[in-house]
Amino acid sequence: MKNVAWGSQGLEASIEGLGAMGMSAFYGGRDDEESAATLHRALDLGISLIDTAEMYGPFLNEQLIGRVIGGRSDEYALATKTGVELGDDGERGGPNGSPAYLRKALERSLRNLGRETIDLYYIHRVDPNTPIEETFGAMGEFVAEGKVRYLGISEAAPDTIRRAHATHPLTAVQTEYSLFERSPEVNGVLDVTRELGIAFVAYSPLGRGILTGAIASTDDLDAADFRRSNPRYADENLAANLRVVEQVRSLADAKGVTPGQLALAWVLQQQGVVAIPGTKRRTYLEENVAAADIELTADDLAALEKVAPVGVAAGERYPEAGLKGVHL
Repeated sequence: MKNVAWGSQGLEASIEGLGAMGMSAFYGGRDDEESAATLHRALDLGISLIDTAEMYGPFLNEQLIGRVIGGRSDEYALATKTGVELGDDGERGGPNGSPAYLRKALERSLRNLGRETIDLYYIHRVDPNTPIEETFGAMGEFVAEGKVRYLGISEAAPDTIRRAHATHPLTAVQTEYSLFERSPEVNGVLDVTRELGIAFVAYSPLGRGILTGAIASTDDLDAADFRRSNPRYADENLAANLRVVEQVRSLADAKGVTPGQLALAWVLQQQGVVAIPGTKRRTYLEENVAAADIELTADDLAALEKVAPVGVAAGERYPEAGLKGVHL
């Protein structure tokens, strides 16, 4: 697994990180034993960035990472996120980027992770009621105190990214990006990260699992899996999306790789882009890691462009309530 510069502020990590969200939240039941084995295997395979957030659980994912691989903290950079208000009991509120809440959340995350410093600290969702300059002014203080090394923002519009970066230099912008979600190519987010020297961190680079070809219907999902309410998994939309996946599968078969590996290799080959595919199973982790070594030719890229152009996915990427929190 090759290491690359994540942005231009000094952070270096593997081109493919590990998204740990599904180990503790949103994708059905937990298996902490397998998740622990997956975390250790990721480090053994050369992954050197683990991505979490305080709201995954809530708090359970940070605690899992601190407990399982805290003793190997010199082997990886740790990214976590704040900015969605959580009570100490885990009760969730709306976006909160106020300095007072950010201070409380930072200290809580440090305790849960068993760390003195967070390598990459993101604002998870932009608070429309707090100026972004106020939010990142406070975040900059955390850097000055040595409690955070680098800053990032998730799901933000180009102008918001510019204003945040002008307040304190950003290392990373995290946004959903895949063959099924190419809106950053047309809404200005990819352009502004490239212009400002900020790493673009693609989450859900496998289209929330659709692009692996392993899901034929929502019956394949756990009863508690949030994808059951995701518009792209609604019956008619899923049928249309799976027809695209079959075309991706044909291209993958010709190249001797899996559909998910081809889709992930496409993401990793985009300029200035790194990815954090998530999994809680070693089998899928190893498949994803192998994708980092796949080289795509111009013909491969053209073929994928033909079968998965911008806007190909049927259905929105979030339900209506979720869409309200992105690209503010």
